[in-house]
Amino acid sequence: MAGYHTFTTDDAMRFADEHSGLFGDHSKLSCEEFGDGNLNLVFRVENDKGTSLIVKQALPYARCVGESWPLTIERARIEAEVLIAHRKLCQQHTVEVLHYDPVQAAILMEDLKDYRILRAELVAGRQYPHLAPQLATYLANTLYYTSDFALTGPNKKQQVGRFLNPELCLITEDLFFTDPYCNHERNNINGEIRNDAQQLWHDEALQAEVAQLKADFLSKPQALLHGDMHSGSIFVNDDNCKVIDAEFGFYGPIGFDVGSLLGNLLLNYLGHFGLTADNTKREQQQSYLLNQIDMLWQQFAQQFKQLLSNECREPALQNSLYQQRFMQQILADSLGYAGCELIRRTVGLAQVADFTQITDTSTRAHSERKALQLGRELIMQRHELSSINQLLTLLRYLK
Repeated sequence: MAGYHTFTTDDAMRFADEHSGLFGDHSKLSCEEFGDGNLNLVFRVENDKGTSLIVKQALPYARCVGESWPLTIERARIEAEVLIAHRKLCQQHTVEVLHYDPVQAAILMEDLKDYRILRAELVAGRQYPHLAPQLATYLANTLYYTSDFALTGPNKKQQVGRFLNPELCLITEDLFFTDPYCNHERNNINGEIRNDAQQLWHDEALQAEVAQLKADFLSKPQALLHGDMHSGSIFVNDDNCKVIDAEFGFYGPIGFDVGSLLGNLLLNYLGHFGLTADNTKREQQQSYLLNQIDMLWQQFAQQFKQLLSNECREPALQNSLYQQRFMQQILADSLGYAGCELIRRTVGLAQVADFTQITDTSTRAHSERKALQLGRELIMQRHELSSINQLLTLLRYLK
């Protein structure tokens, strides 16, 4: 960390000015630090004509906890390089990185100030019909073109090594697959569902399936993942959506990115039992979410299959029966990881506004119990659910 120092607003302004030609000579710059929640410093630098950029700097610890939880600043390189790689494959739906400084662990990127955070928009009950089709395209392109179907063996292995991300993967491994299934001090549990949470700690059949999903996460480097594909990592406006925050990126199972996003749409669906009191409005919003979930998988699968049929470079992997089995395995993995996302967001450390903004604790507990029930069903039945329609049916008949 020689030469590294924590940025002030003045440092962020200088960084943005030095590494961008957008501001021009004699611009009067201003800067605000607004944070991104858990790990980093984030600044908006703006000139007197309204042009603005974002400066993001990795701190050598988890901001949400403090210096007692040290973290490598190498994650800034991972984030910058994942975003750059993904933007080459899906320019329209990936935030643009303009500069990365390895010494200061700082990234300069476009400001999405004309966009809004997807999670907040979904919590507020807003609808974006273009969401699922665009995110399906992002997932299909970024996951296919970084896989064995598109890369040569040596290149793929080199990329796997380049994107090793052990410290941030460990966070996922703990928060996703370990903590929710034991009485861990990091867990954050609504008192009204504590008995439900305790059942997870003694459910050996469920834990065995979660162990399999974790083992795949640890050992199945299928594609370059975003690694944290939730609705807080997506910005949206009336026409477009863009993905940000790829510092958890690494080579892992394709179903992890797909399942994480499916899980977040499901969380929002369940949250509206408490977020939206008006029955008609709730049913409309939940119908929209069901449609988006269905469309996300269908269009992702369609595009991925088309790429498999038309562009697979590896002769052995061109076998059509193998490709059918591969797509079925991605669906099973996606459903399993979606189930893990539901459970960890309900009883784990990282809570989400889809539930926390439900003001009545009993009403919130109703949504949370549904999340735990659905999460378990998805994990346990992932190999029996052969289509996304079966997931939607399961969802409609939750008690």
